[in-house]
Amino acid sequence: MVRARSLSPASRQVLALMAEAGDAWQHGYELCRQTGLKSGTLYPLLVRLAAQGHLEAEWQAPKETGRPARHAYRLTASGRHLAADNPPPA
Repeated sequence: MVRARSLSPASRQVLALMAEAGDAWQHGYELCRQTGLKSGTLYPLLVRLAAQGHLEAEWQAPKETGRPARHAYRLTASGRHLAADNPPPA
């Protein structure tokens, strides 16, 4: 029997923020700022959600010369459903 795990409050918070952004790409640094999560919590969470098919991820070219490329994320259709079914904690 496969048991579904419930989402952590951090996962719910990230999903809610990304759902608010719609189809816009979100960068990890901005998500850290908005959620208050540490990078050691946020990035593994993003990688896990992407591996499960709830997020798309891509490298984006820098907007300014001399800056590094940035990894960006956005919800897939299954991610939008997951966010809708799991609102953030009050």
